[in-house]
Amino acid sequence: MSRRDDLSQDDRRIWARVAGSVTPRKPKKAPLITPGAAVPDPAAAPYPKGLTRPRPTPPGWSPPVVAPARPRGHPEELEPRRQRRLSRERDPIEARIDLHGYGRFQAQDALTAFLMGAQARGYRSVLVVTGQGRRGGTGVIRASVHEWLQAPALRGVVSGFAAAARHHGGDGALYVTIRRG
Repeated sequence: MSRRDDLSQDDRRIWARVAGSVTPRKPKKAPLITPGAAVPDPAAAPYPKGLTRPRPTPPGWSPPVVAPARPRGHPEELEPRRQRRLSRERDPIEARIDLHGYGRFQAQDALTAFLMGAQARGYRSVLVVTGQGRRGGTGVIRASVHEWLQAPALRGVVSGFAAAARHHGGDGALYVTIRRG
């Protein structure tokens, strides 16, 4: 029996997710060096057609210092005014998803599909119910949902999120605002 036959369905799905997130390294070709040959000067090598060689920088010059920017599209905490409008239902909550009963990976897949569908339908705000976890502890889904919302797969979908008001689920739910598609 081979090792692949020993894997469960969940193990195969997890492995497929991990393998899909990895990009293989491109092997570098070693330069062909013949013994006794002169080492080629890189400045004398022919340059690709249509491109010019970069000019040498003057001594003492350095590029201007620019503050590192946050990754584009990174979801932010909701503005307090927007969060208040959602909690008082002045801005409508257009859709809801309840992640109770899902496993960690099933919940992530369901949340991603739900949010992408909400963006495609033109929704602006949704409610994501994660639950509080068992025996008052932080549940697996509740602990992971912030990471999922900030993942590169959802950066173009989610503009912000914040904890929901008590009557919408409190700590076990989140308001999520959606970017325009």
